[in-house]
Amino acid sequence: MEEITQGVQEINIVDSQKKNRIQVSNTKKPLFFYVNLAKRYMQQHNEVELSALGMAIATVVTVAEILKNNGLAVEKKIMTSTVDMKDESRGRPIQKAKIEILLGKTEKFDELMAAAAAERELGEAEEQS
Repeated sequence: MEEITQGVQEINIVDSQKKNRIQVSNTKKPLFFYVNLAKRYMQQHNEVELSALGMAIATVVTVAEILKNNGLAVEKKIMTSTVDMKDESRGRPIQKAKIEILLGKTEKFDELMAAAAAERELGEAEEQS
């Protein structure tokens, strides 16, 4: 019975990680799209996992650093690996670098997000008057 409980807990952990994972591409979306999406994921799940392959790794690191430097996130875990893929142009197998960065909310996250929202509302009110 204890093994079943542990198995269910492990499944729940895997499920929750999938819901808060952002797979970053360096060609599809602008940098601040990922920054804002990560903030939203942290509001919902308290942490976010940023993942990228190859050339997109620099984008993931930049997103993580922006969140950390603004006092919104702390690093929980960084994992690197290589992934076997097929080169589409030549059809031969290649290896790509992969990074996964797990970020958690800082203690001041909610306070900083509320302050930013209030600032936006003030700006909108000034535009209307």
